[in-house]
Amino acid sequence: MPKIEDEIKQPKFKSTHQKAVLNILFTANWIQNKQKDFFEPYGITGQQYNILRILRGQHPNRISGAEIKARMLDKNSDVSRLLDRMIGKNLVVRRQCPNDKRASDIGISEAGLELLMNLDKAINSLDTSLISLSKEEAEQLSVLLDKCRD
Repeated sequence: MPKIEDEIKQPKFKSTHQKAVLNILFTANWIQNKQKDFFEPYGITGQQYNILRILRGQHPNRISGAEIKARMLDKNSDVSRLLDRMIGKNLVVRRQCPNDKRASDIGISEAGLELLMNLDKAINSLDTSLISLSKEEAEQLSVLLDKCRD
């Protein structure tokens, strides 16, 4: 099992808290790179997958781009650009909001739903392989990460 010290070739840290923060950042980037490789054959990014999951949760209803952004894991995402690309791939549909002509509502398309259905089993396997912890350890990790953000 590689330790953070070996991974980043830094034998000493200012504190155990610094070591923990660096370990979280390193691990998050490691997971993102694994997910990037996983999603590439499907022609989507992790951010686009996140949007598809948000929209599937709302289906058959539609939501605004602002609401999508508020729910995304990466709050710095350029949602408009991501949605434009996803519309081009026929994964989502944009309709003008009937109440406000300046706004639009976004929904998931049949192709988007089908892609997610095909991904569901594979993504569960990916998650399990990325986090090689028991169910109890994974729960404990989630509790500790929640506590970090408290």
